[in-house]
Amino acid sequence: MEYLCGMSKFKKYIFNPDTLSYELTERSTRRFLKSMLLFAGSIAAAFFYVWIYTSVLGNDLPKTMIIKKNNAKWSARYEMMDRQLDGYDEALSMLAVRDNDIYRSVFGMYEIPDEVRNAGFGGVNRYAYLDQGDCSSLLKDMALRLDVLTKKAYVQSKSFDEIAAISKYSGEMMLRVPSIAPICPVPGSYHISSAYGRRTDPVYGRTAFHEGIDFAMPTGNSVYSTADGVVEKVRHAFFGYGNSVVVNHGFGYKTRYAHMKEISVHEGDTVKMGTFLGLSGNTGKSTGPHLHYEVIYKDRPVNPYNYFDLSMDTSDYMSLVNKVKSGS
Repeated sequence: MEYLCGMSKFKKYIFNPDTLSYELTERSTRRFLKSMLLFAGSIAAAFFYVWIYTSVLGNDLPKTMIIKKNNAKWSARYEMMDRQLDGYDEALSMLAVRDNDIYRSVFGMYEIPDEVRNAGFGGVNRYAYLDQGDCSSLLKDMALRLDVLTKKAYVQSKSFDEIAAISKYSGEMMLRVPSIAPICPVPGSYHISSAYGRRTDPVYGRTAFHEGIDFAMPTGNSVYSTADGVVEKVRHAFFGYGNSVVVNHGFGYKTRYAHMKEISVHEGDTVKMGTFLGLSGNTGKSTGPHLHYEVIYKDRPVNPYNYFDLSMDTSDYMSLVNKVKSGS
């Protein structure tokens, strides 16, 4: 009678009670080879099945299906975030329009240019850490949009801070913004001989930018300050502006009155809206009697037409002048 007693990794032995010893069975090697061939065949069949399942039938493996499902979930989240960013961008754009066209305009402030609001980020590649992976371009676009929106929000916030600071002094400011004509607008007593903008220079004949408005009128017409302020400059010259006055109104505003015949104020004098400055004339570089009037905001000339109404009732205008004369 034979008993199974032991088996090594590759050989199988049985105990022989007649010889009282372990003997190697020849069948164990054959069985091992059969087992290895069966295992190899199973692996080959598995690979063949996978190839048929994926390449021929076009199906995905379970792990691939899980990855694709997760990718689809994240793609949906990216699309939702992109739509939200579109909404934020539109809201900021609406705020920018209201800021430039209403808030800053009311206080006579310059508009913030689009190139400042929408400035990008150049120079060093700040998104290099997102260069890896199949979704690197999508992530970089998302990061860039977030940075641009953050900057636009910051610019808008600073603009509102500036407006809030100015609005605290809005009462005083309204008296310091040039808001009346420099002459009493009696119909027929003057005409606009040259407007603000590019024109042909009447003396040199070349195209040049005219930084103010010319009121053509007889010499000796009264000239008045168009807002409260302090006389900054009084000049008497044979060329250029001729006899001229510059009034500093504060809040970034100045006005210039040029080619005058006589000047009745001095540097450092405090003036009110409607204060008499002198008489119009024909001094300096001038081809005829007129008053050259400029509005300067933050050291840049702006169109005076935006600051006065020539249809203002003359009695109302002179009433303002008379109040200044009486000191009331």
